[in-house]
Amino acid sequence: MISQTAEYALRAVVFLAERGNRPHTIQQIAAVTQTPPGYLSKVMQSLARAGLVHGQRGLGGGFVLTRPASELSCYDVVQAVDPIARITHCPLHNPAHAGRLCPLHRRLDEAAAAMEQGFRDTTIADMSSGPVPVFTDAAR
Repeated sequence: MISQTAEYALRAVVFLAERGNRPHTIQQIAAVTQTPPGYLSKVMQSLARAGLVHGQRGLGGGFVLTRPASELSCYDVVQAVDPIARITHCPLHNPAHAGRLCPLHRRLDEAAAAMEQGFRDTTIADMSSGPVPVFTDAAR
C-alpha cells in the first residue's frame, strides 16, 4: 500500500511525537523504530527538507518535530518522502483513452485518492500512543 520509505518516515515521526520536543539521534530513532540507520538518515533529510523536522548537529543534537503532532498529517509525512502516485492519464498511452481513464485505471486512481484522503484525515497525534514518560536505554 505504501512504500517502505513512507513507513519508515511515519515510524520516525510517531517516535518523535511520542517523546515531546527532546531531540533524538538517528541511532536512537532507528533502534526503537527498527529501521536501518543509514536509510533512516536519508528519510530524515527528506523530512527536514520538507520542513517537518529540524535536525541539530553536535552534542545534545538530534531531530525534533517542527510543529505539534496534532497539526501534522500522515499525508504531510508520506508526501515528503514518497508521494502517493495518482493516475491522470492512461499509462498505456492508448489513444482510445485520450481525455479519460479506462475503468481499470479510474478505479486504481480512486483507490489512491481514498488512501490520500485517509492520510489527510489522520494526524500524527492520532497515530501516537501519547508521550512516553520513561526512556529506555535504546531511546537515549
